[in-house]
Amino acid sequence: MSWWHRRSIRTRLAVMAAAVMALLCTAMAVFIVLMVRQTAIDHRTEQLFTNAINLGAQLRRSVPDLHEKNPGQAVQVFDPAGAVVAATPGMAGRPPMTNLRPDPDAYATTTTCDAPTFAGRCVIGLAYPVHRADGLWQLDVAVPAVPWYVSPQLIVPLATSWVLLVAAAAVGSHRIVGKTLQPVCSITHTLAQITSSDLRHRVPVPKYRDELRDLAQTANRTLDRAQAAVERQLRFASDASHDLRSPLTAIRTRIEEALIEPREADWPRTGEALLDSVDRMQALIGDLLQVARLDAGVTARHEPVDLTGLVAGELDRRAAKAELRRRLTPGVTVEGSRIELSRLLNNLIDNAERHAASAVTVTLTLEAGQAVLEVSDDGEGIAIEQREAVFQRFTRLEASRARDPGGTGLGLPIARQLAEAHGGTLTVEDSVRGARFVLRLPVYAPSPPQC
Repeated sequence: MSWWHRRSIRTRLAVMAAAVMALLCTAMAVFIVLMVRQTAIDHRTEQLFTNAINLGAQLRRSVPDLHEKNPGQAVQVFDPAGAVVAATPGMAGRPPMTNLRPDPDAYATTTTCDAPTFAGRCVIGLAYPVHRADGLWQLDVAVPAVPWYVSPQLIVPLATSWVLLVAAAAVGSHRIVGKTLQPVCSITHTLAQITSSDLRHRVPVPKYRDELRDLAQTANRTLDRAQAAVERQLRFASDASHDLRSPLTAIRTRIEEALIEPREADWPRTGEALLDSVDRMQALIGDLLQVARLDAGVTARHEPVDLTGLVAGELDRRAAKAELRRRLTPGVTVEGSRIELSRLLNNLIDNAERHAASAVTVTLTLEAGQAVLEVSDDGEGIAIEQREAVFQRFTRLEASRARDPGGTGLGLPIARQLAEAHGGTLTVEDSVRGARFVLRLPVYAPSPPQC
C-alpha cells in the first residue's frame, strides 16, 4: 500500500484541496504577471517613442547634447554615413546598440539580450529615422527590458497571497472534513462496542439531513433487524431445546422404569411408547431442519406445477381422519416446487383435521390472476386476536394442545414461509364455522418466446 493510501481521508482531501488551490493560484499569478509585464513593456516602448520624437525634433535643428539628458536611457545618434556623432555617457565609441534599419518614414523596435553592447542584460531598443537637409540620420534609443517578475512590488504580494491561499485551503478543508466526518467517528466507536451478545447500542444520528444521517439511520435499522433476528434465534433455540427435551425425557423415563423391574416390564408396550416418542422427536427435527432451510433462503427449483392435480393427488393418498370434501377448479397452474407445495398443503390439512368436528373442505379457485386455495374445518375456529399468533413458531393454542399433545407448533409457520417463498400469502380469514386458511399464489404465466 502506497504512502498516499495509508493517509486518512481528512489528510488526503486536505492535500488535494491545497493542490487544486495551488494550481488555481499559480494560473492566476502567471496571468497577472503576463498582463502586467505586457502593460509595462507597452508603457516603456511608448516612452521610448516619445523620447525619440523629442530627440528627433532637436536633431533636426542641431546635434543634441546627450551628456546630461535622458537618465536611464542609452542613446546613439548616427549621421548619414553611419558614424556615431553623439551618445549618452558610456555609449560613445561602442558598437551600434541594434542592427535595426527602419524604413525612412517608420520606426522599429526590438528586444535583445546579451548583445555585445549590453552583455548580460536585456534591453528594448528603438531605431528612429530623422530627416535633415544633409541626409537621413538615425536615433537608437534603448532602455532596460522589463524582467519576467516585472518588479518586487508585484511578485512579493503575489507570492505571499499564493502561500496564504494554499495554506488556508489546506487548513480549511482539513477542519471542514474533520467536522464532517466527526459523526462517522461516533458511528465507528459505537459499532465497535456492539457484540453478538449485546446489540442494544445504536449509533448517534446527526441533526443535519444529509448522507451521514441516512447512513446512521440505515445502520440503526440494520441493528434493529439484527437484534430481532438474534432474539428470534434465541427464542427458537430455547423452544426447540424444550420441545426436544420432552420426548427425550419420556424415552428416558420409560427405559428407567423398564430397567427397574426388567422381568416384569411389558417390553412390547414399552417399545411402542418409545417409538411414539422417537416419532415425535423425528417430526420435530424434520420441522426444525425445514425452518432452518427456509430461514437461510434455501428453496427447491421452481417449475410450472398443475396445482389442481397436485391437490387432488394429495387428497386421494391421505388416510383421512375426517371427511374430506373438495371443490377444485380444473387447470390451475402455478410456478413452484411440487415437494414444497405438497408440504404446505399437508400442513394445512393436518391442522384442519386436528380441529375438525366431522369434515374438512378443500377449495381451489381462480381470482384476478391468483390461485386461491382454501382449507376449512367445522371445528371451534380461531379468535380474531389469535389469527396471527398461530403463525408464530412453537405457538400452540389451548385447543391444539388438548387435541394433539405431541404437536411441534411449527406446521403453520412453515406453511406461511413456504407460501411467501412462492410469492404468495397465507392468512386466516372469516368463516361461518370453524377456521378457514386461505392460500393465494400467482398463476403461472409463460414467458413470451424470444426472437
